Amino acid sequence: MIAFLKGRMVHRDPTHVIIDVNGVGYLVHISLQTFADIKEQENIMLYTHLSIREDAHVLFGFSHESEKKLFQQLVSVNGVGPSTAIVMLSYMNSNELKSAIVREDAASLQAIKGIGGKTAQRVIIELRDKLKKESWDESQPVISNGVHNTIRKEALSALLTLGLPKTVAEKSVNAVLKKSGNTITLEDLVKQALKNA
Repeated sequence: MIAFLKGRMVHRDPTHVIIDVNGVGYLVHISLQTFADIKEQENIMLYTHLSIREDAHVLFGFSHESEKKLFQQLVSVNGVGPSTAIVMLSYMNSNELKSAIVREDAASLQAIKGIGGKTAQRVIIELRDKLKKESWDESQPVISNGVHNTIRKEALSALLTLGLPKTVAEKSVNAVLKKSGNTITLEDLVKQALKNA
């Protein structure tokens, strides 16, 4: 098992990074939470989880051990695969997600793409008691409108990286979000904002 990777980030994307570790490039899938944490860094360390399927070995990376632990708890729930768990951690930060599960807030979980009523209930039933016993990372605030704020922040970051002026990027992102609400993905938001800019 690969517990962590430490090296130079040679490619960064909101969904994955490539880390050069002594001349070997590792493709690591990440959440928007981790993307936000590492985007200014060149030399990084990610805690990793290796998912082995029949057709692929896929690495998932996390900037904090607490996020990795929550990811592993999520994938232990029947019906939640690694890709779904990463989407959940991209929609909300770890504290927001833990809070929703402990409060038995199925509606918040169902707002996440790919999470239906049954899966939301399973996540709550299987993880609620475990999470109540844990201490939370207080450095991550619980924001009620976390989905919207996170996706907006990451889209702005991506657009600024692509060279758009801040005022143009903000105006464009706000226009797309106003039209689409909370149903848009980060990738689509960035694409549409670029078209509108």
